[in-house]
Amino acid sequence: MSTLAEVKPEAAQLTNDEILRYSRHLIMPEVGMEGQQKLKAARVLLIGAGGLGSPLALYLTAAGVGTVGIVDFDVVDYTNLQRQIIHSTADVGRKKLESAGEKLKAINPFLNLCTFETKLTSDNALELFRNFDIVADGTDNFPTRYLVNDACVLSGKPNVYGSIFRFEGQASVFATEQGPCYRCLYPEPPPPGLVPSCAEGGVLGILPGLVGVIQATETIKLILGRGDPLIGRLLLIDALGMNFRELKLRKNPDCPMCGTHRSITRLIDYNEFCGIRGEEKAVDTGVAEVQVEELKRRLDAGEKIFVLDVREPHEYQICNIGGYLIPLGDLPKRVNELDSSREIVAHCRSGVRSAKAVNFLRQVGFTKVSNLAGGILAWADRVDPTMPKY
Repeated sequence: MSTLAEVKPEAAQLTNDEILRYSRHLIMPEVGMEGQQKLKAARVLLIGAGGLGSPLALYLTAAGVGTVGIVDFDVVDYTNLQRQIIHSTADVGRKKLESAGEKLKAINPFLNLCTFETKLTSDNALELFRNFDIVADGTDNFPTRYLVNDACVLSGKPNVYGSIFRFEGQASVFATEQGPCYRCLYPEPPPPGLVPSCAEGGVLGILPGLVGVIQATETIKLILGRGDPLIGRLLLIDALGMNFRELKLRKNPDCPMCGTHRSITRLIDYNEFCGIRGEEKAVDTGVAEVQVEELKRRLDAGEKIFVLDVREPHEYQICNIGGYLIPLGDLPKRVNELDSSREIVAHCRSGVRSAKAVNFLRQVGFTKVSNLAGGILAWADRVDPTMPKY
């Protein structure tokens, strides 16, 4: 983990090697020597080295941003490789910071790279942001988005925002003095579970490249002081139709974070604010659970257990354990297909959606229903290692 003392822009003078490297910038009047020196002196902090962080880090480094900081505590997984282009197959199992740092230094040896192997929290965000000029948000969850926004407002740092889901993306610049913040657009987070994560809903592998490049472009424009940044504008990207739409955003004078009478003056508990306890705790502890080994043993013994699969049809095609398929969203209108007198074990990919199914079935009168702990991922890990995982 880099220390904050290391986050220092080097002298902005360009060496002969740098002049040659950035020559295509230098001959542009909008950049020139002065602009390239601004890039070299700039300090940008990236939150995450994943889908959005990959193009952000790669292009900011190649463009000559002098100091790039990255906050991440994850390791490279096979499921990352479809979109997180800074990592390779050989990096699976490595810390993302190590993998990303190796690639970035190979692209630009003049880079001052500062890595922070830690989770961004209310306790460390303001200290991490303090020595940077701009923060680029590459996170994929609502608690961290609100945390990044609030920390940017409190520390006076622009928040270059991006988000992705399936074929759709968003980008904007929040937390500037003249523009709105993320809370002006989304005063309240959505109810827990309403918006699926990328792990549940998927994302087109190219989409984070598209949105991340837009974020990198906005970051460079802010550093150069050129062009019309996405302040007060929300860019909506539909990759399936290849459409770009724009919504005008206004600073909300009643915003509790950036409004005239600010009511939020410190960083809060953002998991509590968003009603989220983390995916590993998202299953209600009041829901009866069955372990995968127990279900396997009982099915092999011939017990008449009805296995209910609440995933989507395209997930069922990837792998299944022979359960009866009723997607969670269809369950209320298809509940009559189930026999309330039989014992039912519901499952999904990881156990989160099936816990919701169990809660619903109990509410409508089913008494012998339980959740398969860990879902089909646990089945693949502990019962059938030949089963594909996704």
